This record gives sequence, structure tokens and C-alpha cells, in this order.
Amino acid sequence: MKKIVIVGGGAGGLELATFLGHKLGRKKKAEVILVDRNQTHLWKPLLHEVATGSLDDGVEAVSYRAHARNHGFLFQQGHITGLSRTEKNITLAPITDERGKLLVAERKINYDILVLSIGSKSNDFNTKGVSDHCIFLDSPDQALYFQKRMMQLFLKFSEDNLSADEVVMSDKIQLVEPNKINIAIVGAGATGVELSAELYNAAQYLSGYGFGKIDNSCLKVTLIEAGNKILPALSDRIINSAHKELNALGVDVRINTRIIEATPNSLITHDGEEIKADLMVWAAGIRASDVTKQFDGLEINRINQLQVKDTLQTTLDENIFAIGDCAALLQKDGKPVPPRAQAAHQMASMCGKNILALLEHKPLKAFTYYDHGSLVSLSRFSTVGNLMGNLVRGSMTIEGHIAHFIYVSLYRMHQVALHGCFKTALFMLVGRLNRFIRPLMKLH
Repeated sequence: MKKIVIVGGGAGGLELATFLGHKLGRKKKAEVILVDRNQTHLWKPLLHEVATGSLDDGVEAVSYRAHARNHGFLFQQGHITGLSRTEKNITLAPITDERGKLLVAERKINYDILVLSIGSKSNDFNTKGVSDHCIFLDSPDQALYFQKRMMQLFLKFSEDNLSADEVVMSDKIQLVEPNKINIAIVGAGATGVELSAELYNAAQYLSGYGFGKIDNSCLKVTLIEAGNKILPALSDRIINSAHKELNALGVDVRINTRIIEATPNSLITHDGEEIKADLMVWAAGIRASDVTKQFDGLEINRINQLQVKDTLQTTLDENIFAIGDCAALLQKDGKPVPPRAQAAHQMASMCGKNILALLEHKPLKAFTYYDHGSLVSLSRFSTVGNLMGNLVRGSMTIEGHIAHFIYVSLYRMHQVALHGCFKTALFMLVGRLNRFIRPLMKLH
């Protein structure tokens, strides 16, 4: 029996494992194994909501083991550290507990067909101090860490403003401004813009949960972009609309501002300005993990992405595929396929079909990326974006409730790919009920 190993359980990897589990695993035509370092899956575009507590990861996360059992594939927890194309196996790092004790020794997993879907992470461009002092939002653990720090800052703020006579101990959290919480976000792409809006949404909700009187004036979010505009992938009309909405919330948007250094409580710009902050997030640019350099000579580009052919097979090995953010593929217009969830979804679909064709000795089809547009959610305040490709003729700018409905629908499409229409409808019903049963924010 052929063994198909998929490394990385992000949007593309988990959808592919589910598809192949249905087509091959359940029918005992092949053994399908998904490998991921985490135990649960969370749709990456939702991480900014996890970071602010607007979304409870415990409710939305998918257990890899339970999902594998229900959909005909196997799951192994682990982090890939190497690849041998001659022996056709991958190496997984040992797993230890929080005390450093060994739980699972280093392992090797053999494969006949390998799919690499290890995603991407933020690119700090080797900027001094960023890795030490800034938070990245590349994983649920990082998002939860941000939420913990954010809640500590709001608690400190409410405590300081509860009693003006209170003596502040030196070992407590110190705010850079006593009467304001300062949060700086570097990178004004979708993540940076959406996080900025969600922070003001969180501030308004927290005032009703015992944190004292908190409003927009208590929070200062500085959004920093090295380029000459926010949301560079969108049209000028959308950019202007989003910019106006951010300014109305109180976001200090800085364009043409390049960060050259991060310190414990500030960011230093290229012209020497110091931007003070209690919490700093780096959301500028992406790159694939350095581990791709250990993949037995497979071709990679300057940001460590794996070079693939239009069939999504790596350029040097037809038995190894790469999909999602870790794959580098040029479109017909010479532009790379963008690192978006919709691209990972489309790649997973084509990769699954090509793997079936490869097993049946049929010709493989070329992947074509269809850009269905971009949508950016400014929390409950607004949603903006454009639709294009085969959804509408040309390009159509949308805002407000229609845009928000389509934005949410993108996540529902991902759920349908994983669970089917009936279960997704049940998830939607449970989500409605939770609005009445659970707090509006995750507070712990």
C-alpha cells in the first residue's frame, strides 16, 4: 500500500489530508499520514481575533487526532527537521514535556509521496531586536501569548486608575504612559489592519467586564508601514476607506516609516524617532522556515520557499509536492502566487487531484490561481474589500454588511472542506447560541 505523508496541518494541509482520507484512506487504497507540531488546527486568518480575545480558540480549534479518526487518515505529532530523497523518509524532532523530559524520541517516517505544507512565518528582515522584543502572530500559541499580555496591560491600567493614591510597586508592569495603553504594530497588511481594529473592539467590551471605564481614548494603537500605503494589494478606494475608518477609531497610521531597531519598550525608525509602546507586534512580510534548507537539496528561493512546477511538484523530485505559503510558483503574468488562504485552498484541491492522477499513472494538470479578491475585516466596525476573478466581471468594490457576510463565508468554505455542509451548519448554529451563553470576549 502506498504511503502519502503530508507535513503541515494548516488550511491547505488539513484540507488535503481530509480529501485524500476520503478518497484513499477509507478505501484502503493508500495510507495517508498528516504530521504537525501542534495538536489542534486553527484557521490562520482568525489569529488576530484570538490575540484580542474576540474568538475562543478552544471552541474553534479542530483536534487533529479526532479529525483524522473521522476522515480516514492518520495523525502524528512532530516537527520536521530533515528529509532524505534517496531513502524517501522525513525526520521528526524529539518531543519533550515542559520540564524538558523526553516523551517521544526522534523518528523517521517513510513515504512514497510527500506533500510539504509547512506554511510561513513573519519575516523580521534581521532587524535588530525584533525577535527579542516583538510578538509575532504566526501560531495560536503566539496569539494566546499576545492576549495574555494585553489583558495584563488592561488590568494594570484599570488598577492604576482605580485609586490615584495607590503606591505602585517596582516589580509590577509599568506602562510607558500612565493614562494610556500603547500598542505598536509593524506591517499594515491585512493582519496589521485587522488587529488594529480588533484592539479597539476589545477595549470597548472590556469596560463592561470590571476593568473600569475604558474607551478609545485609553488605547493608542500605532500602525507602522514601510511602504507608501496600507493594504497594498487593494485598490486606492478600498485603502482610503480603510484608512479613514482606522483614523476614526483612533489608530495612528504611519506610512513610509521603516523600523531599524526594537528595544524593550520602543521601536526606532529610520529617521531616529522613538515610538514608545507597551506591546509590540511584528506583522511585516513572510518567509518560509529555515528548515527547508535541510530538505536534501530541493530548490528554494531567497525567502526559503520551495520552488515548484505548475503541477505543484517540486522542481527536482516528482514524488514531493509543496503547497501553500511554503511553495513558490509564478503565475502566467510573472507574479508569484500570493500567500493567502484562498491560494492554499486552491492548491490543496489541485494537489489532491494530481496525487490521484499520479497513483493512477495519468497525466497531471497544471495549477492556475484564481484571485477571488481580498477582504479586510475592521472588527464589528466595518468590512472592506473587492471581488474579482470569476465571482464577478472585472472587479467590484464592496463594503459594509455584504462585505462582512462574504468575509465570514470564506471561513465557512474552509469548514465545509473539512466537515461537510451539515456539520458546518451545526457549527453556525452553535456559534449563534454561544452569543447568548458565553461572554463576548475570552477573558482568561
